Amino acid sequence: MDLPDLPISSVLLAIAQRLREGNALVLQAPPGAGKTTYVPLALLNAPWLQGRTIVMLEPRRLAARAAALRMADLLGEDVGKTVGYRMRFDTKVSKQTRIEVVTEGILTRRLQNDQALEGVGLVIFDEFHERHLQADLGLALCLDSMRTVRPDLKILIMSATLNVDAIAKLLDHAPIIESTGRSYPVQVHYLVRDPQEHIAEAVYDCLKSVLLKESGDVLVFLPGAGEIRRTQELLTRELLASEPKCENIKVYPLYGDLSKEAQDRALRPDPLGQRKVILATPIAETSLTIEGIRIVVDSGWARAPKFDPKSGLTRLETVRISKDSAQQRAGRAGRLAPGITYRLWSETTQRGLVAHTQPEMLLADLTPLALDLAQWGITNSDNLSWLTPPPAGPLAQANAVLTDLGALDDKGKITAIGRAMAALPLHPRLAHMLLQAQTLNDGATPSLTPLACDLAALLSERDIFPAAHHARSADAVTRVETLIAFRARGRIAAQSLGADPHACMHTEQTAQQWRRMLTLSAPTNSVTEQDVGILIALAYPDRIAQRRTIEGTVKSIPGRVAESGYFLLANGRGARLRKDDPLAKHDYLATAHIDAGQKEGVIYLAAPITLAHIRAHLPQQIKTQDSVRWDEAEQAVLAQREERLGAIILSAKPLKDSDSAAIRNIVLTVIRNQGIASLPWTEEARALQARVVCLRTWLAEETWPDFTDAKLEATLPDWLAPYLDGVTRRAHFARVDLLAALQNRLDWKQRARLEELAPTHITVPSGSRLPIHYEPDAPPVLAVKLQEMFGLGDTPRVAGGKVLVTLHLLSPARRPIQVTQDLRSFWQRTYPEVKKELKGRYPKHPWPNDPWNATPTAARNKRVKL
Repeated sequence: MDLPDLPISSVLLAIAQRLREGNALVLQAPPGAGKTTYVPLALLNAPWLQGRTIVMLEPRRLAARAAALRMADLLGEDVGKTVGYRMRFDTKVSKQTRIEVVTEGILTRRLQNDQALEGVGLVIFDEFHERHLQADLGLALCLDSMRTVRPDLKILIMSATLNVDAIAKLLDHAPIIESTGRSYPVQVHYLVRDPQEHIAEAVYDCLKSVLLKESGDVLVFLPGAGEIRRTQELLTRELLASEPKCENIKVYPLYGDLSKEAQDRALRPDPLGQRKVILATPIAETSLTIEGIRIVVDSGWARAPKFDPKSGLTRLETVRISKDSAQQRAGRAGRLAPGITYRLWSETTQRGLVAHTQPEMLLADLTPLALDLAQWGITNSDNLSWLTPPPAGPLAQANAVLTDLGALDDKGKITAIGRAMAALPLHPRLAHMLLQAQTLNDGATPSLTPLACDLAALLSERDIFPAAHHARSADAVTRVETLIAFRARGRIAAQSLGADPHACMHTEQTAQQWRRMLTLSAPTNSVTEQDVGILIALAYPDRIAQRRTIEGTVKSIPGRVAESGYFLLANGRGARLRKDDPLAKHDYLATAHIDAGQKEGVIYLAAPITLAHIRAHLPQQIKTQDSVRWDEAEQAVLAQREERLGAIILSAKPLKDSDSAAIRNIVLTVIRNQGIASLPWTEEARALQARVVCLRTWLAEETWPDFTDAKLEATLPDWLAPYLDGVTRRAHFARVDLLAALQNRLDWKQRARLEELAPTHITVPSGSRLPIHYEPDAPPVLAVKLQEMFGLGDTPRVAGGKVLVTLHLLSPARRPIQVTQDLRSFWQRTYPEVKKELKGRYPKHPWPNDPWNATPTAARNKRVKL
């Protein structure tokens, strides 16, 4: 077999030799080198392969099919002979097939069915730098197979951009071969735009200039199908229809959900020789060489799933691409001739891009991975070799989901149900729904399995309703009814109901595949909301939702008013419907798709379900338990026997004999959380606290208890618990006698000593008994009318004479005249000036010339006895 000369040709002999000498090899080759199609063909007749099969993984269906087609074409054969492909719902292989190009999940499934990979001599991981979850898992399982049952199995890792040292180390220090690429110079232009909010509009503005200024076909990178449709609409309406220079331009979308025919049209040269504009998602980044492409317009954004293990929800985020992704995209313009790339970001932004795309292992829902590991017999993921190990938190959450679905037992081992779920090429949740649907037919009602096939397709594919359709109600029943109408009456029926006919067709094709797999003779032609709700609940028991009350607790407690549109999920998260969604009237929903927001998720797909159906179909999920807890809405302790589905309380009855100690502990926790200031402090209690705190500071040699707020809060059970009997509500806090509680922390000697050393009052020369104010970290204060202190020379003291009292000497109007701790000095130096200033203002009060020998008094002159 003679192959056209490409850069990879120079290293093909070295690749074959290295694989003859060892079991693993890493090949680094840039885009355009020819590795995807040439390497498998060159190795096909290697003696060490001994006539066995080569299995090559491609990360995307489009790339897998295109690679198989190209290799078959080089051999002058049809696909399915020497070269074939396997992917979900689409297989072209035969007995003579020696090279199988497969999508990543196919390899995992094949390994699970045949751990030794009988008949396979070499597994190639192409474009491994994309770091898809199934590629990482497939490699880990292949390495385990090599160590245990297939020591002769060979592995080749191929990539354009890859940390080759790390992967070589994982492969027991496998050799590395580098190949040059064939690429032409590419001019890179940076446009200072940040189009995240209006990506399609920014791309259109760039294209409008490029199409008029440059020649050649254009490949445009957009994050998703929505932006592709919007850009195509703008081009068709605003430019192609009005600009004569653009009459010869044809726009082609390219994304995963398109039919094979539509994808092929985008990849092939236009049959009429028209100029092409290809609007593509990241599936066009690697593996494919599209003839005629000279210009690349890169939005700089991609759509990436991000899984939140705390909520169990995944959301698609629009994220900046990495540097290596930007490099791959730009390289598309220089595959066949010199080209130009327009980047819709600045050079400063370029410098800030991350070097590599994050491995999907760190971002994805790990439930399918956890089921694969259990099926492999692994209960500890550390027993496998990983380039990026599964993170512990998300993996634990995935195992919890599988346990709830009955796929794992309490020891983490796979069950019979789990094996049946793993046999279906579906997410474990949907596999569980399909399997359980088959058990719900009691002979008296139609089987729910055809309906489950429809739901599996609707839940796994793009929404058949455009985003703007009726504000996109979350009702899954409406979607099933629309799919049934499409089956019966075609695209006109779908359009009349506001659905996208192309999405309906794709969903129906998927549903057909599930019906064929389960050997069903006919689809469903009718639907009830109860059946849809039951099936969704079987897939997502942790996302059953209960309508919340305005106070934020459950509806089952009498006297609450339900809050429209707001729900509590069984997993403990809050969720809401979009405004005015008709589903808001239902007490319970079975929810499937939720956008996991920062605080509350938005429900995008759900169906009503009744409490009776929850009890009937999810009995293993429902637990009865006694609960004593604080209710924030009522600001009270609730002691009740609860029937619960996770965080949802389905019913509750008061507990007659509740544990008083448990109630006290809950109240103590509430006080601790709300702070000690939430207690009913009186002036007397605060005064006692301050006096003890002061003595502890002033008399360190004595053993006074710590009465600071921090210490009291930390020791609440020690001193406050005995005073909480009968306290079950926030309003009851007022009953607590804090003064008595604090006093009881002092023994009788300390109480007497307290009165001696830090008296509450002091008798002044006038005979008045006046209060002393104590404050931590400050001297005590006595506020007293100046005339009441006549004749006294020494400032009063406390703490056994160690601490001077600060005197606030007051005018007859009880305004401070002087603050002092030196009364003698005041009489001698300051009093004459005070007398001179105030005698005229207060003539009815005594202002003697000699305050030392004047009679102290609290009265006016006329009442003073001379």
